[in-house]
Amino acid sequence: MIENIRLSFQGIWSHKMRSFLTMLGIIIGIASIISIVSTIKGTNEQIKKNLIGSGTNTVQIQLYQGDYPYEILYYGMPSGVPVCSPETLEEIKQVANVEDAALYTSRTDYNNAVYYGNNGITGTQVFGVDNDYFSTNGLVLKSGRGFVESDFTEFRSVALIDTGTADSLFDGKDPVGKTIEINQLPFTVIGVVEEDAKFEPVINSIEEYYTYYANRSSTRIFLCNAVWPAIYSFDEPQNVAIRVSSTEAMTDAGKAVADILNAQITENTEIQYQAQDLLKQAEELQNLSNSTNNQLIWIASISLLVGGIGVMNIMLVSVTERTREIGLKKAIGAKKSRILWQFLTEAAVLTSLGGLVGVGAGIGLAEIISQVTSAPVAISFPSIIIAVVFSMVIGIIFGLLPSFKAANLNPIDALRHE
Repeated sequence: MIENIRLSFQGIWSHKMRSFLTMLGIIIGIASIISIVSTIKGTNEQIKKNLIGSGTNTVQIQLYQGDYPYEILYYGMPSGVPVCSPETLEEIKQVANVEDAALYTSRTDYNNAVYYGNNGITGTQVFGVDNDYFSTNGLVLKSGRGFVESDFTEFRSVALIDTGTADSLFDGKDPVGKTIEINQLPFTVIGVVEEDAKFEPVINSIEEYYTYYANRSSTRIFLCNAVWPAIYSFDEPQNVAIRVSSTEAMTDAGKAVADILNAQITENTEIQYQAQDLLKQAEELQNLSNSTNNQLIWIASISLLVGGIGVMNIMLVSVTERTREIGLKKAIGAKKSRILWQFLTEAAVLTSLGGLVGVGAGIGLAEIISQVTSAPVAISFPSIIIAVVFSMVIGIIFGLLPSFKAANLNPIDALRHE
């Protein structure tokens, strides 16, 4: 085998230009597939990262009526849906892969503005939270202080705001210690929070903007859940946020928590808890992307077929050129299998070299595409290995006919060949 490989490299080197042109179809095919697969993988990772964020693995479980979130502000208190008890929350925390859980209520009221002096903003999302909410959702304190136990037990009118609210209401001034009005009630700002992992999705089109931002509020205010009834006049069913150990576990954990909450509902209605399955949304977008890009892979594979035919053609020419050499080897005792394996090895080495060059060209092409179009790229090492092995297989398949022709030559006729 080693001798066959040495002879293969010797034959390829003695016809450098012809060998390169023969490999060109393989190089183009492999390069096209590598660049397409790398772009697909990069796009899919970007889709998942855009929807889920940079590793917080948080799932929101909310009340839905049919396919739409249930808005208590507009539809009133749902019948038969109880407030989540401490025992239920503890059961939720015991669900597999759930690392932390928090209860919260929320309002987005476009009629009543939040005011600081003469400055007002509408559409702010107001949350009534427990003290675990911030760690569960990946929020950290930027300035001021967080909630303490006495804020809950003494029903203090204090609030935490996010950086978006601080920028909108206070025009760059320090908001800590200032008083804002929420639903015409005064609250003292005690701190500003922000996302623990700074992350901004890559938005390349208006469709992606609506996909990633349609349900995100740009301004948020957080209150102690103990004072929530003082603002909105009644206790109400809470939503649940859970932090999961891995992205892949988000779907199953979210469904398990929703099942626990739905078991508490005492009336058979359309109102049920559902997990916000961002992982499923990401997979649907990835499948849509894959279905289009897989067609491109099949188109690129045509060049591999053309390259394989080119290899077979050149190997047939090589057999014709080396007929006297084959006859001489057979005359001194070379077996058919030896001749067969020599030419098969040469074809496999030729296409494997083309595959290796194609991999390098594919990685370079993927980086060029990324720079020109700003498309994310992630190099797939399994696809590189498969591409090289596949190019070798092409050499073996398309080298069979020339190899059999060489192995079956009559030694006398071969020696007489001019």
